[in-house]
Amino acid sequence: MKSAKLIGENQERFHPYTWLAWLAAAATPALLTRNPVYLTTLLFAVGLTYRMIARVHPENRGWSLFIRLGFFLWLFTIPFNALTVHAGNMVLFRLPTDWPIVGGPITLEAAAYGLANGLSLLTILVIFATFNLALDPGRLLRLVPAALYQAGVVTAIAITFVPQMMRSLQEIKEAQEVRGHRFRGLRDLLPIFVPLLTMALERAVQLAESMESRGFGGPQRRRNTAIQMMTLLLLMLLAAGLFAYNYWRHYRPEAGLAISVALGGLVGVFWAMGRQSTRTRYRRWLWQRHDTVVATVSAVSAAGVLLVRWVDHMAWIYYPYPPFGLQPDVRPWLMLLLLTPALPALITPRPRVRWPSWLAGLRNPRRAGERIAG
Repeated sequence: MKSAKLIGENQERFHPYTWLAWLAAAATPALLTRNPVYLTTLLFAVGLTYRMIARVHPENRGWSLFIRLGFFLWLFTIPFNALTVHAGNMVLFRLPTDWPIVGGPITLEAAAYGLANGLSLLTILVIFATFNLALDPGRLLRLVPAALYQAGVVTAIAITFVPQMMRSLQEIKEAQEVRGHRFRGLRDLLPIFVPLLTMALERAVQLAESMESRGFGGPQRRRNTAIQMMTLLLLMLLAAGLFAYNYWRHYRPEAGLAISVALGGLVGVFWAMGRQSTRTRYRRWLWQRHDTVVATVSAVSAAGVLLVRWVDHMAWIYYPYPPFGLQPDVRPWLMLLLLTPALPALITPRPRVRWPSWLAGLRNPRRAGERIAG
């Protein structure tokens, strides 16, 4: 019970919109840069927040296994890029040229770029794990507009697939180890893979039955069919307008009008779809002072990253191949923007500790004496 209370208090530390702003501040530079120095700084900042959240979620080991998988993928990208990209001036060694794909010079530039790509992938995975660990799918589903609730449900189910699969894998692995099974090679994967596939199929069938019993995806009314057809026509009009705007310069005014009509129609369609679905709110989220601090700093950081990208296109670029250099270009003032994701770990409010009555008396003898006298 105490751990459940602690977890509940931790989930209420920050508002869901605060975590969305944090996601924008963390994911924007991770998607824009391949600079290993910037990515290392960003990974360190995100790792602090992940550790802060993981302390009150000791039972959720799925995301830790997910991050380990990302770490192994990072190690795999270094030799993969070095063996498949034969470019650069710093040759480490050479393989026979008659070997397919891997034959040729193995350069230091290719290994460095593979390291940068793998580090970018690892950083994105850690950001994804931290965000999903901080914001459970139920609260995330409440942020989806009412018109897109079906897509939101499907997305929430897809997000929970990863930790559930990792937890199932850990449980199967522990059960096999108790029975004396030891993993020594690829042949030993069969006793783990078959139960994992069976559990996944059983979970999928149970989920489908529960969603069908609740009427999800049931027969549509005529009004819903008309809305869907209207949405399809407006999307086709939007695609045609964008195509004409980019490839036919003489018809840009007409294309702009078509894009405006399509966007306005989609807004109206989504509003009509939202009116059909009703929502019940049992408890409102509280916006506190630390939410304002984290959300404001995160929004400013994300905007600053995009502004730097627009003003100086080469600020976030890392390309070790000639004519560029192997050493990354580092600007210290940009690293301040990359430290923003560590803000929730630095200013997070501590959970309230409920002291027992006898221990509260020792902490405040005067109040305990007043209670006894009363």
